[in-house]
Amino acid sequence: MSSRCLDLVRHGGSVAVVTLACAAFVAGANDASAAAPPLRVCAEPDNMPLSSAQGTGLENRLAELIATELDAELVYAWQPQRRGFVRKTVGADLCDIWIGVPTGFERLLTTRPYYRSGYVIVTRGDAAEPLRSLADPRLATLRIGIQLIGDGLATTPPGLALARAGLVDGVVGYPVYGEGSTAERMSADLVAGRLDAAIVWGPQAGWFARRVAHLTLTTLHAPAGFELPFDFAISVGVRKSMPALRDDIDSALQRRAPDVRALLDAFGVPQLDLGAQSLTRSPAGDGR
Repeated sequence: MSSRCLDLVRHGGSVAVVTLACAAFVAGANDASAAAPPLRVCAEPDNMPLSSAQGTGLENRLAELIATELDAELVYAWQPQRRGFVRKTVGADLCDIWIGVPTGFERLLTTRPYYRSGYVIVTRGDAAEPLRSLADPRLATLRIGIQLIGDGLATTPPGLALARAGLVDGVVGYPVYGEGSTAERMSADLVAGRLDAAIVWGPQAGWFARRVAHLTLTTLHAPAGFELPFDFAISVGVRKSMPALRDDIDSALQRRAPDVRALLDAFGVPQLDLGAQSLTRSPAGDGR
């Protein structure tokens, strides 16, 4: 019962007055609830451990947490993360947020980062000595799996660094097309011996390493002077016309920070220090 209803009862309000007052309060609350917009999330349907149409990925769990905090219905717009993802989802008014974008991603507003991670070298646990850098001379003789990004089959920053070092003969590219995520396919090939090592985005690699026996992860650092980063702060991206929603999500993530950290740990995400970035928001840029 609302405080207004209780006040009327305490002060001897008639049954009719109390009934009408409480009915008005309930109706108003129902109207407010009905008017609350759904939380419309853009997501990849087959990209474990980050997201899946079954709702089992890290970003699915984060979406549920945010929706609960905002008291909003969670609605997905499923779209493979290929070229034009933002245009085909947010741009087509199918959804308003994309979970797991680099902080400051220019096409969307972004929240404060909720974690930072980077690329890792994945090797089998039975390797004599894990690879620890791109300067390791053994790389020239090994088969190394590399993720390829988008329709154009562009490589990742570590893949570009390998190419510049002339280490291309043993490189095996894994495109986004195919059954399951690139990280899933690379992990399977590592276990089967078809690869000697793989360079994988850490949040994907950590989850599979926990489920596949004898895989070792080593954080990979960019070579000195290399112009592209190997690690990124990660945020929730929000439609540019919705700064209030971005701020609400930002607040929700801050309130539930312990739960967010628990999810990251549960999914085996290798985490780097956020430092001051956890206290400031990167500019959104102008994007498209």
